[in-house]
Order: sequence, then structure tokens, then C-alpha cells
Amino acid sequence: MDNFYLDNPDLRFHLTHPLMKKIVALKERQYADQGKYDFAPVDFEDALDNYDKILEIVGEICATVIGPNADGVDKEGPTLDENGVNYASGTQINLDIIRKAGLMGLTLPREYGGLNFCSVPYTMIADVVSRADASFVNIWGLQDCAETIHEFATDEQKEKYLPRITQGATMAMDLTEPDAGSDLQAVMLKATYNEKEDRWYLNGVKRFITNGDGDIALVLARSEEGSTDGRGLSMFIYDRASKGVTVRRIEHKMGIIGSPTCELVFRNAPAELVGQRRLGLIKYVMSLMNSARLGIAAQSVGIAEAAYREAIAYAREREQFGKPIIKFPAVYEMVSSMKARLDAIRSLLYETTRFVDIYKAYGFIAHENPLTKPEQEEMKRYQKLADIFTPLVKGISSEYCNSMAYDSLQIHGGSGFMKEYPIERIYRDARITTIYEGTTQLQMVAAIRGITTGGYLAAIRDYEMVEIKPELQIYRRTLINLTEEFEETVKMVTVVGDNEYTDFHARRMVEMAANIIMGYMLMHDTNRNHDYWKSLEIFLRIARSENKARAERIRISNINDLGRFKQE
Repeated sequence: MDNFYLDNPDLRFHLTHPLMKKIVALKERQYADQGKYDFAPVDFEDALDNYDKILEIVGEICATVIGPNADGVDKEGPTLDENGVNYASGTQINLDIIRKAGLMGLTLPREYGGLNFCSVPYTMIADVVSRADASFVNIWGLQDCAETIHEFATDEQKEKYLPRITQGATMAMDLTEPDAGSDLQAVMLKATYNEKEDRWYLNGVKRFITNGDGDIALVLARSEEGSTDGRGLSMFIYDRASKGVTVRRIEHKMGIIGSPTCELVFRNAPAELVGQRRLGLIKYVMSLMNSARLGIAAQSVGIAEAAYREAIAYAREREQFGKPIIKFPAVYEMVSSMKARLDAIRSLLYETTRFVDIYKAYGFIAHENPLTKPEQEEMKRYQKLADIFTPLVKGISSEYCNSMAYDSLQIHGGSGFMKEYPIERIYRDARITTIYEGTTQLQMVAAIRGITTGGYLAAIRDYEMVEIKPELQIYRRTLINLTEEFEETVKMVTVVGDNEYTDFHARRMVEMAANIIMGYMLMHDTNRNHDYWKSLEIFLRIARSENKARAERIRISNINDLGRFKQE
């Protein structure tokens, strides 16, 4: 079937989650746009039909254009000349057809030419596109930067830039510098205000900028003379048409080659301030990065889907000793484990996205009308969940993505090491997901708040209370046992009362929590659709084994572990 949406029933399963009815009603302001704009839905079923139609279009484009172009894009890559970056020919074809299909600015309001999509179907498109070509999603997906303009910019800036994005303008977020990667407080690109011209100018260098020659960029720069920390940074919009930036070079990368990663030189580049001065990092980049991390989680799930499909197709076709290799227990176990882990991270991805959808919808509503007290409380609840689940899903899904690409290549044997097989490219593309937009180690540092504040445990307790079918009670008992083990393990660490000791064991504790949460996700999925039963059973076996090992490692640990760590 030549459609990457229709051939994957998992996608529509998550699109029809019970919470979607509430999400869509909030996003559509109880369907206030009906009659005012073409294609504005009149009710939930109409909105769902719109999502279905767009996803079907995306699925067909991915299967018939973007996917087939992926190997050629990987071989050709982008080039640089005096006019800037030129995409690989396949990338340009992809971008042209995406623009023609009206798939830019999807989440923006209809008044700017968008489709007012909520985050779930938008994230689903990123999932599907990533399966086709992980490098292209880095160009298409940067339209998500438009949400920052929509949320924080002036009305004039929205009118100026948002229609351009819905009409196909590409975007970039210019954050990192040679001496400011993960530590964005160290950003030194200088922003200077010219009072006579009433204009800001940017000077300095940015490095490792994805799609750095995009039409519209959000730039983090130091606006406060003499400052050295995050409080001196502001956010700016830079328009490529002003020709104030030179692309010094395109980086030569291991993977996602079709996506140009650039080093940029700003020379008196005119720019516009977004929001208030000094809030660039503290407020605007934090919002931008959370969206970006959710995007990388979607990319990771899409790559994992591609790796799984390559593995199972090869294992069914490749014969050794007179039978397909999938008949061998060792290979069958690998493929089954891949499917269980894929289902787990996809459920975690869309659960997180639903949290984001609800709190953001309430945030926009609050700009127009005061929220009631119950609405305020609900917004706070979902924002807290989004804050702790976002680093969790980015960290876990990217690690799973890499392990699944590894397993898929292993199933291919020597053939997988050859350029002729897609898994060789998929394996290279997967590697970056644990690194950019915050390494796994940084995600664990962010996620540890969910451990120390009890946020994950509270979420787990809520999942435990969901009504399920009688035949699933045995799995709930397993998850309750895993939760008790998790609680005891966390107490062993936190009772020491040393933050660095807690950080030392952060990844072990966060991964234990993630296994329990994903176990509950799969149990709830199975409660809705028995097709997920096999993945639930396999995943819980994995979770029991992994959590036991992590708990034992912490149990035999002592404060000397931290002492050795500090000495090193």
C-alpha cells in the first residue's frame, strides 16, 4: 500500500484517543470558525475527518515522493554557493510538493492562512515524514518556530510573518554558537539597538544551525551590554531577504545529510525584537525548545518505525538453512521486542502531545477571556505533566530509536552495512536524535524533577486508577509491583540528601519511571484495542528485567560512588 498513513493503523488509533474530543473543542474554541473560513469544522467528527484527509495526503506524498527520494538526497546533499544554500534536488522536490499541498503553517490560525491543527495530528505528520526521510523533517518541521511568533510577537509581526510561513517560507532557530552549545547562557552574538533608525542589528557567529539559510529565523542574542548570563539575552526575528547573514559553511555530517547544518556570520543583520528584552532564554527559548524536543521525539518514533519495517521485511525475505530467518528464535525475539518498544514510545509521544495541546489551548484562551478557576487548575495540571513528560519522551524515544536501528541493522547482517540497503542510512540518521535539542544526559537532568517532586509517581497513581477490563488485572498487578520497587529505589537515593548523588542515579530512576509509565500506556491501549496485547506482554517482561537491574545497581551503590565521581 503506497501510503504511510493508511498502512499504519497505530496512527489513527492515537488520533481517536478519547481525550481528543476535548482537545479539538478547546483548539477550535467550540468550533467558533465554522462559516467564517473554508474547511473550518462544525464539530469533532468534522475536524477528525479533516485530520484524516490531510494525513492521508501526507502519507501518500511520503510513500511516493519523499521516501523514494531519501537515498538520492543522502548521496547528493545540500551545496553552498555565493547565493547561499542549495538543497539537494530531491529535497527541493519534496519541499515544492509539500508547499503545493498546503502543508506549511498547519497549526497556525486560519486568519493567517493556517489550518488551526492541534499538536497531535501535526506531530503525527512529523512521525510519518520522519519514517520517509528523517533529514527532510528537519526542514519541514521547523515551521514549528512559527508558534513562538504566534505566541509572543506583536500583532504587526504576526501579520508580517505568519502568512509567509503558511505560504511556504522555511524557518530556522539560530541558538547555538562555537562556545555555547548546551549552555545557551554563554551566547555572545551581539544585538545593538540603533535609536535613530529604531532598529536592532545583530553581529557575531552561530554554529550548528539546522536549515540555517531558512527564509525566517528566530535568533537568540545578547541585548544587554555587559551582561554574561541568561538574563542578558533576547529573542529576535531575522528575515533572510535583508541579506545580513552569510553562510560560512555547511557541516559535513554522519547522518541527516539532506538537512543543511550551517555556520552563520551576522554582519549588521537587521532584526526585530520578539516580546520583551531579557526574556529570550528564560521564556521564549524554553518554549521553543520544548516544542523542538517534542519534534525530535516524533522524529525518533518515525525513524524507529522505518527501522522496524526494514527489519521485519528483510527477516521474512532472507532465507538461511532453508527457511526465513524470522523463524529463528533469536531473530523473532529481536523483531518482537522492536515492535513492543515502538508501540511504547509512540504511546508516550502522543500522551505527551495531548498534555501540551490542552495546556497551550487554555493559554491562548486566557489571552482572550479570563479562565474559570477549574480551567486554571486544569491548565496548571497539564502544564506540569507536559513539563516532566517532554524531557522523558525526548530522552527515551531517541535512545529506543538508536537501539532499534542497531537491532535492525544486526538482523540485516552484512547486507545492512552496505549502502544499497536503506537501514544503513536509517542507522546513521538515528544517531543524532540522542544529541541535538539537548543530549539524553541533559534530558535526564531535566526529567529528574519528575522524580524528586513526585510528579511521575502521581501520574502513575492516576494511570493505576483507570478502569480496565478484568483480563488486564494481572498486568496492573505487575505494574503495581514495579511501582513499589520504584518507590523504594527512589527513597534509597533521596534519603542521602545530596543533589549530586541524586543526579548520579538520575538516569536509572527516570528510566524506571518511564518503563512503568509506558507499561500503563500499553495496558490502556490494550484496553481499547486487543491488538496491543502482545506488545504489552513483551514490554512488561522487558520492563521487569530492566527495572530490577537498575534497582539492584542503586541498592548496592553507596555514597562512595559519588566520591569517586567527584574525584574523576
